[in-house]
Amino acid sequence: MPPERQRLDLPGLAFAGMSQVVRDGDLVVVSGQVALDSNGEVVGEGDWEAQAEQALANLEAALAAAGATAADVVKLTCFLTDAAGYGAYAAAKNRRFEAAAPASTCVVVAALLDPRLLLEVEAIAVVGS
Repeated sequence: MPPERQRLDLPGLAFAGMSQVVRDGDLVVVSGQVALDSNGEVVGEGDWEAQAEQALANLEAALAAAGATAADVVKLTCFLTDAAGYGAYAAAKNRRFEAAAPASTCVVVAALLDPRLLLEVEAIAVVGS
């Protein structure tokens, strides 16, 4: 692994075989973030707003661990288990990215790995000059 590449995890959210966030130079790639708290427990089961808020809070924490902020994000991808949840996700996303909207994709999927989870959000950021 090159010396400038960092693989980072969030407290309580370390999983075998993956890093929550990887920084390689100015590039920051954040793995899909879901509505898990720092104890690994699902937040807001069945609640789109609560899950969107938690997933995006986790995303912000992962960015911060790599020295990035929401303003550095150039691409977001969200996976929803039902299109009905888009409004809650969009509202939470827009509050965080209002000043610097990244390119975004939102996809409806059949399910996530844990059926209690309603959405997952991943990001690519570029920091530095």
